[in-house]
Amino acid sequence: MDLGFGGEVARLYQRYRRGYPPAVFDVLATTFGLTPQDVVVDLGCGTGQLTLPLAARVRAVVGVDPEPDMLVLARRAAEEQRVDNVSWVLGADSDLPALGRLFGDGSVGAVTVGQALHWMAHESVFATLHPLLRPGGGVAVVANGTPLWLQDTSWSRALRACLERWRGAELGQSCGTDTESRRRYADALTRHGYHVTETVVEYTDEIDLDALLGGVYSSFPVDALPPAAQRTELSTMIRDELGPATRFREHVRVCVLTGRIG
Repeated sequence: MDLGFGGEVARLYQRYRRGYPPAVFDVLATTFGLTPQDVVVDLGCGTGQLTLPLAARVRAVVGVDPEPDMLVLARRAAEEQRVDNVSWVLGADSDLPALGRLFGDGSVGAVTVGQALHWMAHESVFATLHPLLRPGGGVAVVANGTPLWLQDTSWSRALRACLERWRGAELGQSCGTDTESRRRYADALTRHGYHVTETVVEYTDEIDLDALLGGVYSSFPVDALPPAAQRTELSTMIRDELGPATRFREHVRVCVLTGRIG
């Protein structure tokens, strides 16, 4: 399944997508009782923002992603950070049955999905994963804050207005971070026999204009990423819309939705 997040978009993703605060990994370790004996699967791992920090908590992590360029960058980051207990698998949620046969029932401590479940058939994912998990293990769906253009700040509203004028369409894509999506995932987890909880980790951050622009462009699929000349034009429009400010304050709410089995 090619979602179009290769090439330059993968590089933008690695450079500009925000990582996860340490408290998120504390939640995962506590909820699922993760130990140095566990194996964790990070589904839709991208360039490894969840995968690599998780590796310090467990015996091994398997990062799975359908985009080869994302995995190339993730592997490179692992080498630079000297993380040697991660394996990288080219695959998607549709490959879970085959991965399940590889791992075997009751062999996985946790499966994490960081801001990628909106690309997957979540009902099928939850059903397929259930038998793979050891007792006390489970699934974590992690929403890493609200997209830059949908936040409740004056600069975010200005950014959204500018992007909507440029695209000629309303922006409503929340990447699965909205309340309704989280409720839908929670209901599906419950239907498939998981014990569901949600933990919110909040913090305040400040980004500069370069990070803001990079974060916007990292959300474009390759075939929709503006060419260099148009990107320069759009960047200028955004700068003009945002005014003289060069730094932008974010209140980030990381929502960790967990489904644990008995």
